[in-house]
Amino acid sequence: MKKRDTFGLIFYIKKTIVNKSSESPIYLRITYNGKNSSLSLHRSILSSNWNSDYGVAIGNNKYSKEINQYLNSVRTKVHLCFQNLREKCESFTVNEIKNSYLGINERKGKKLLEYFFAHNKKMELLMNIDYAPGTVKRYQCTYNHVRNFIQWKYCCNDVYLSDVNPEFINEFELYLKTVCNCIHNTSLKNIKNMGKIIRLAIANGHLDKDPFVNFKSTYKSVQRDFLTEQELNRIIQKNFPINRLNEIRDCFIFSCFTGLAHADLIRLNNDNLVIGNDGGKWIKIKRKKTNVLSSIPVLSVTQQLIDKYSKDQYCIDNNVLLPVRSNQKMNAYLKEIADICEIKKNITSHIARHTFATTVTLNNNVPIETVSKMLGHSSLDMTRMYAKLLDNKIGLDMQHLNEKYRIEI
Repeated sequence: MKKRDTFGLIFYIKKTIVNKSSESPIYLRITYNGKNSSLSLHRSILSSNWNSDYGVAIGNNKYSKEINQYLNSVRTKVHLCFQNLREKCESFTVNEIKNSYLGINERKGKKLLEYFFAHNKKMELLMNIDYAPGTVKRYQCTYNHVRNFIQWKYCCNDVYLSDVNPEFINEFELYLKTVCNCIHNTSLKNIKNMGKIIRLAIANGHLDKDPFVNFKSTYKSVQRDFLTEQELNRIIQKNFPINRLNEIRDCFIFSCFTGLAHADLIRLNNDNLVIGNDGGKWIKIKRKKTNVLSSIPVLSVTQQLIDKYSKDQYCIDNNVLLPVRSNQKMNAYLKEIADICEIKKNITSHIARHTFATTVTLNNNVPIETVSKMLGHSSLDMTRMYAKLLDNKIGLDMQHLNEKYRIEI
């Protein structure tokens, strides 16, 4: 004789969890053939207003009545899902009952996180070959965001690729901006990373339609700070009474005249100094972030700093050109330097790279193509983000028009 299926529902609250209003979340536990699965109902109630024996709200107030009406509707929907599965499937699990209620079909091919995880593992294997470590890290970060979103929104560990629809994408964007407090551009970068996974799934025949086809959103322009020529000279000419500040200043100035990011500056050594075809000394280094080669001529300012620390014990022991400290320490000391030099801007190590691109190069008529090569950018679009032209440069560029055009009045 065939064993009879057992099926039941229980509503309960988690008293150990309370929100700001001292309310506890209401959960549903589905039990089927001795196995159970729980999900949050995204409702909460005071424990004093809850009957644990019957799994209902107590009282005749409006909120208790609304809660009980909602629980009845949930009970009806779950029973309907159970009956539908019994009619369609010879066997099924308690998780399939829950996912059916949540609108997630258990039998729809590959899963999103499973596919995403496999993609990231391949990236790890190709790290420093086809992908920079920073790129691998960004995709791992997006994977974590997607995983947490699925758990938060759908109360399950994964969804199927076919469940990723325009609503899923919009809800993910909302989650990033509200729950994770990501800024607009960071949110879009995460969505763009997930979009790549979906496009790969389409290319490999796991999806028929692209859910991103009508997704429209643009990056917001970010104001990037840099030092003016006056501010840069103020730091160059300042002699600090504390040696560590002089060292930090020197490393910062070196970046201002090379455009090197902190991650590249800290590992710069004599092997990166080469003699170019022009007979001059050059810095050649592959950027840690992108693995793209940066080629920068050594100016007299940078040569002076190289010579200054050529016999420094720290540099000798660590086989580096400069006594570069951690980015955190460097930024902390740069705040001190800004205060001493009476510069109101929030100076960080990366501002040196912006200063190189604007004040030192572009505003001294160095072509943007040349600047792009020195910064190690793979496209001019990336360089244009740094291309902040100062008013006096624009004025000089436009000055010749004063003589060319006249109007008779």
